[in-house]
Amino acid sequence: MFDHIAFPIPYQTLQLPQPVQLTIKRLDLIHPQISGNKFFKLKYNLLAAQQQGFSQVLTFGGAFSNHIAATAFAAQHFGFQSIGMIRGEELASQPFNPTLQTAQDLGMQLHFLSRFEYRLRHQAEYLQQLQQQYPQAFIIPEGGSNALAIQGTQEILSPDDLENYDVICCAVGTGGTLAGIIESSSELQHVLGFSALKGDFLKHDIQQWTDKSNWSLTDAYCCGGYAKTTLELLQFMQQFEQQYDIPLEQVYTAKMMMGLLDLIQHSHFPAHTRILVIHTGGLQGKLKTY
Repeated sequence: MFDHIAFPIPYQTLQLPQPVQLTIKRLDLIHPQISGNKFFKLKYNLLAAQQQGFSQVLTFGGAFSNHIAATAFAAQHFGFQSIGMIRGEELASQPFNPTLQTAQDLGMQLHFLSRFEYRLRHQAEYLQQLQQQYPQAFIIPEGGSNALAIQGTQEILSPDDLENYDVICCAVGTGGTLAGIIESSSELQHVLGFSALKGDFLKHDIQQWTDKSNWSLTDAYCCGGYAKTTLELLQFMQQFEQQYDIPLEQVYTAKMMMGLLDLIQHSHFPAHTRILVIHTGGLQGKLKTY
């Protein structure tokens, strides 16, 4: 599955009243389950797990994590057992949302962690304990963001993308996708990330993966924080889908598109700027009603 993409990734150009060119690269159409950026982030992680002889993959995520759902499917496809360490011990006694139900249906063992324990997910000592507890598990960090993910997300931009666009826009969760795009981008391009989380701590994380400076990050359109929504966001998502026939979801891509169109409307970009938007998928977590 990861050796090639069976069809060219579609591009869709939007007709706007403002004098900029806005094109969307539809990574959401790569694969029904491992769509968007997750396809690229998981590619080299799972190849490494195969090469190193692991029989399980273990990873972390919240209740709405696209990464959890994608990992569960990819693990099943490649013959791995999957283990999901999920933030929020209270979720164990609640009905599962579609993300968690999908992961469980695909064979993922779900373990619900307290907020305190979940905060340890990046600490070497905690990860060493997990490795001892699950010796057959290849551990992938939250969101899949590690050096192997960066290697994969550097493949998102094609040579034509480097020539044909001035600005690259992408929704940001853990920063791995944006870092890969930054690394592969041309020095003449600007990479703009729309954070789904409140706060500027992601800048430090991204700087650990790239030395380039042709990028910026905004949380001005995060709608209060991760997985939080507003009536304005939901109304925008519905109107955008009706107008352009492009599905969005409320955690990442709708916030990015709402923010980008707001910047365009307020003349943030010079006339005739060529903007490429990376649609990172994640539609499994989409609200079914507004």
